[in-house]
Amino acid sequence: MKKIVALFFTIGFGTVVYAQQLPQLTQYMINNYAINPAIAGMHDYYQVNTTIRNQMVGINDAPRTTILSIYGKKNDHVGLGGVVYNDQAGPTSRLGGNMSYTYHLSLSSEVKAAFALAAGFSQLKISKNGLKVLDSADPFFQGGDIVRAVPDATFGFNTYGKNWYFGLSIPQLLSYSPDLIDRNFYDNFNVESDGKLGRHYYVLGAYKHQIDPFWSIEPSLLLKSFKAAPTQFDIGVKTTYDDKLWFGGGYRTNGDILCLLGYTINERYMLGYSYDISTGEIGTASNGSHEFMLGIKFITNRESDIMKMR
Repeated sequence: MKKIVALFFTIGFGTVVYAQQLPQLTQYMINNYAINPAIAGMHDYYQVNTTIRNQMVGINDAPRTTILSIYGKKNDHVGLGGVVYNDQAGPTSRLGGNMSYTYHLSLSSEVKAAFALAAGFSQLKISKNGLKVLDSADPFFQGGDIVRAVPDATFGFNTYGKNWYFGLSIPQLLSYSPDLIDRNFYDNFNVESDGKLGRHYYVLGAYKHQIDPFWSIEPSLLLKSFKAAPTQFDIGVKTTYDDKLWFGGGYRTNGDILCLLGYTINERYMLGYSYDISTGEIGTASNGSHEFMLGIKFITNRESDIMKMR
């Protein structure tokens, strides 16, 4: 029984084949710091973003994610930021946070590069109260919840110009193992995993094209690679009117169709919503995924005037 449960926990934390370990995001074009800490300092203002995501609505114990991030420019060479998050799927949950330091340097008069390092922690938890068991007398289910905390780090690199950026990030850089289950389980059942929070590799880029004084279009690409899962691409396009209303769509190579809509109020307050339509087997059992975003830009009067001139 214990080994069967171990398999369930392994799947829950995404450490077996076919599963990414980190939360999915659709509005990565707006909350791009959550993907790459080297974004901090790219703009002349601080920004706070909150994202709430309910994934695969209609399926019991489906993932639910909350992310809060703040990031911005300290001076011409330094960007600072931080993020806290909570990701829950059934009886498993993950709570964590980190703070980042980004250094910017000029490659030319129009192109800059940024290097970032974020450091923090992740706390993983198995709630035994949320389990349905066949044998409640099994010693594994006795006692309290299983909680482990491990250090965490992310490396980020970003190059950017006036209307584009392109970068790489490596979250879970340390590849720590939380030791939530019996390590012999992997050998006994030939599971292609060592139980570690393995490194992920993200490539994120976007280009904003100003069509006329009111309309702009911004294609973007997010590549996600993890050794225990197929490489995944998110391809999207965001269209903006008068720097206020935005809408767009995209496609994820797992078969999801992405739709997003948002509005900016007084150049500072951003409201965003996205809906993922699952076209694969999961789509027959779920009602899609909903993601809500609230953002605030702390813009100086000078920066506000510059934005109006663009």
